[in-house]
Amino acid sequence: MGTHPASLLHAAHSLTLHTGNLMDWGRLKKKCAVGPGEELGDCIATILNEWSSKVTPELVQESPESLECAVSQAMETINPEEREEMKVSVKLFVLDSGLSSIRDAVGMVCSTLAVAQLDSVIIVPPPLEDGVILTLEHLQPYWRELESLVQDNKVVAIGTSDLDKPLLEQLYLWAQIKPSSNQVNLASCCIMPPDLTAFAKEFDIQLLTHSDSKEILSDESFQDVVRDSVQGSEAEAWSPSWVLRYSVIVKTRGIIKCKGYIVQAKRKAFH
Repeated sequence: MGTHPASLLHAAHSLTLHTGNLMDWGRLKKKCAVGPGEELGDCIATILNEWSSKVTPELVQESPESLECAVSQAMETINPEEREEMKVSVKLFVLDSGLSSIRDAVGMVCSTLAVAQLDSVIIVPPPLEDGVILTLEHLQPYWRELESLVQDNKVVAIGTSDLDKPLLEQLYLWAQIKPSSNQVNLASCCIMPPDLTAFAKEFDIQLLTHSDSKEILSDESFQDVVRDSVQGSEAEAWSPSWVLRYSVIVKTRGIIKCKGYIVQAKRKAFH
């Protein structure tokens, strides 16, 4: 049985992993709290192991170009009658430069949760090379893509992550659809910078905190998990394109009803 999952990975061009609702995962029995990066690694390993164990010879014969792997019993949609009571928020980490991935990722989480629209999307553009400073020019193409999703009624509010006051101000002045929020990493500052706080207050931008690492999922860490989970998988051929984390919150009670990840990876072209 061991070779079947590997042969599927050899034939595929893209791989999409769905955790479903992590709150239903009795299996992730970590005794201590783990950081978001470690949590994600655990999730990917669990999904791949479960998927590998269920691969059928029929699927291998089909050898689809796009593979979908999910923890099926944790997949959970939102009841349309309860939609108004829920806030669906997404944080999207774009890991390669493909802009089309933003629309793909939003479409995928909408169909996963069975909703027509997301309440908010926070974008994290791809990591820059060492020594390169993030500028408005880097952000603009990603922001335009988000604006088009708002115009298409796929997303209500859009936000940013880790922008300092000068860059947030530049984005705000340039953008057609203004950022409604900006996440600040608590590891980098225990106290919100006063200039950022003042600017956000003046222009009604919500400042949120987060504890995500600089790099949520590196090529190496993704390949390590694939290598460990699927024997003979040629893991080094794969790199993650994006990671999307979603949460569904009951508005009136502030309770998280559902949270999960969707990860998409692409097979690198070997020429």
